[in-house]
Amino acid sequence: MSHDFLSDKDAAEIGARLRRIEGQVRGLQRMLEENRDCAEVIQQLTAARAALDRVGNLMVTAGLRDCLAEAHLDPSVQAKVDVGLNALVALRN
Repeated sequence: MSHDFLSDKDAAEIGARLRRIEGQVRGLQRMLEENRDCAEVIQQLTAARAALDRVGNLMVTAGLRDCLAEAHLDPSVQAKVDVGLNALVALRN
């Protein structure tokens, strides 16, 4: 699998998350068809939205890593940047 800025590992993780989100959206459609309680639908909608936000965060982080890799930073600076990016991802997951 070739991507401009995603490693194969990142692309696989994002693909898996998107497939789960696709299932969540199908579940939301079923809930509407079954006339389920509004609070239940909103709870699932919130979960799907949060999952999309996490995918977006992963993609932004991967893009930043790619840009920084091209900058050829000093290894000690790169290590600090990696710690910061990992913290950002952990915070948003």
